[in-house]
Amino acid sequence: MGSVSTNLVAIDDNGHIITKHYRRTSGRPIQSLIDGLREISAQCANAQVKGVGVTGSGRELAGVIAGADVVKNEITTHAIAAQAIVPGVRTILEIGGQDSKIILLKDGVVCDFAMNTVCAAGTGSFLDRQAARLGVPIEEFGELALRSVSPVRIAGRCAVFAESDMIHKQQSGHSNEDIVSGLCEALVRNYLNNLAKGKEIHGPVVFQGGVAANRGIVAAFEKALGLKLTIPKEYDVMGAYGAALIACSKMKNEKNTVTRFNGFDTVNSNYKTRSFECSGCPGLCEVVELQMDGRVQARWGDRCGKWSSFASSPELLSVSDV
Repeated sequence: MGSVSTNLVAIDDNGHIITKHYRRTSGRPIQSLIDGLREISAQCANAQVKGVGVTGSGRELAGVIAGADVVKNEITTHAIAAQAIVPGVRTILEIGGQDSKIILLKDGVVCDFAMNTVCAAGTGSFLDRQAARLGVPIEEFGELALRSVSPVRIAGRCAVFAESDMIHKQQSGHSNEDIVSGLCEALVRNYLNNLAKGKEIHGPVVFQGGVAANRGIVAAFEKALGLKLTIPKEYDVMGAYGAALIACSKMKNEKNTVTRFNGFDTVNSNYKTRSFECSGCPGLCEVVELQMDGRVQARWGDRCGKWSSFASSPELLSVSDV
C-alpha cells in the first residue's frame, strides 16, 4: 500500500503469480485496499490463502485490515522480487509516486541503498503534476518524450524550480515534445545526483515502480548510465510480489503456523480511523487509531508503546486514561 497506488498479488506455492491488481489509492487507503481485496477474491474464489505479506508506506494499516503474517519495508520486498525475476541483479532503480530508491546488491545480499522521501522532483507524482499542466495523459508522456528532436534543459533539483523553468520554456515557444523530454532527463539527473551519488552502478540493472512504464524515463536512464535496463513484466507490483514471496517462504518454513489472514469477508466490515495527541509526556505523540465495526483494532504512532501495546490486549486503554 503506497501513497499513489495499492497493489495486490496472489502467488502459488512455487512463487508464480496467479493474478495481480493495481489501483490508485486516491487518498483513501482503506477503501482502496478493501476494493482491491474484493477484486482479488473474485479471481481467487476457490483458493486457500496460506499466508499474507504487506509492504509500502501504509503497511501497518494494511497489515491490520488484511491480517498480515509478514510486514516488511520496501527495500527488502523490492530486492526479493527483483532477484526472483532477474537472478544476479546488481542494481535496482525504483521510482514510485511518493518516493524513489536505489538498491545495490552483491552476491544476492543488499549491500547499500538510498531513499528520497523529501523532494518531489525525483518521484512519479512530479511527472503526474507536470503531465496535468501540459494537458498530456500520463500514459502518453513517455512516447511524447521519444519524439523530441532537441530536448530543453530544465532545472531538476527542486520541483518548484523545475515547474517555473518549464513554464518559462513554454513561454519561449519550445514544443511539448522537447519540454517533456527535458523533464524526463531532469528527473533522471535528480535521481542520479541525489540517490546514486558516490555509488557504483553495475549491471544487470532492474527498473521497477510505476514510472518504469514511462519510455522517456527509461531512455533517459539508459543514456545517462550507458547501460541497458531490464523492465520486469510485473514492474508495477514488485513490492507486493516481494512481500508475497517472503510470506510464502515464512509459512513454508513454519509448517504448523496458521495464517493471520482475516479472510475476504473483511471487505464487508466498517472501518474508521482517527488520531489524537497523547499528553502523557513532553513528546506529544500523535497516535492513530483504527476501528472495525466500532471496536479498536490497532493503534500506532506512539514512541513508548503505551497505546500500541494496549491495542492488542482485551482491556483497551481509553483516551480518557491519558
